[in-house]
Amino acid sequence: MSDTLRDQLMGLGFKPAPKPERKNDGPRRDGRPQGKGGNGNGNGNGRPQGAGKGEHKPGERRGHGHGGAGKPGGHARGGQGQQGPRKPRSAEEMDLAKAYAIRAQREKEERIETERLKQEEARVRREAKAKLEELLKDKSLNAEAADIARHFPYGGKIKRIYVTAEQLTALNAGELGVVQLNGRYLLVTAEVLAQSEAVFAASVALKVDPDAPAEEDPYADPQYQVPDDLVW
Repeated sequence: MSDTLRDQLMGLGFKPAPKPERKNDGPRRDGRPQGKGGNGNGNGNGRPQGAGKGEHKPGERRGHGHGGAGKPGGHARGGQGQQGPRKPRSAEEMDLAKAYAIRAQREKEERIETERLKQEEARVRREAKAKLEELLKDKSLNAEAADIARHFPYGGKIKRIYVTAEQLTALNAGELGVVQLNGRYLLVTAEVLAQSEAVFAASVALKVDPDAPAEEDPYADPQYQVPDDLVW
């Protein structure tokens, strides 16, 4: 094709045909293997593949933007990295905190004192019961043949003790009395009853005043019947 016809075709928008690439079947003169750039790794820049800009070596941590994790000066997520100085407490707040501390200390001391008194009371009761038990040895007048129930109030409940006819008369006259010891009710003389009251007043279950009106002790009459469901 002549230059004039080529110029005419190119003027109409036709492009010249591309030249065929040259294939090299043998090694280059410098002894390097074939490939772009002549280095044999296919990237043409002389660096190992995968080590370009923007890529990371194994074990290397990637940063996330400016001030990311692992970089000094970074800000914590959510704006929690820095806090301002704590505002000093006012005099009113300090007085209130002091009052709370004093109150807590006082309540603690009261609890300790209450526990100490409780333990002391328990110790006194144990010692008093031991003395009472020693006092009442061989002094009980309870009779096996007793068949008369004498009721009396004690500890907010109705209790009873079985006596003979003679013992009932003496009991209502104040010559005898009843003492509670370890869950049992013992019939004793008025003298022993007074001694028991001096040792442990709570042990006195029945002490009759012979000068008191009869209506003050409705249970003195043996004919008085108390339902079984009212006796504990």
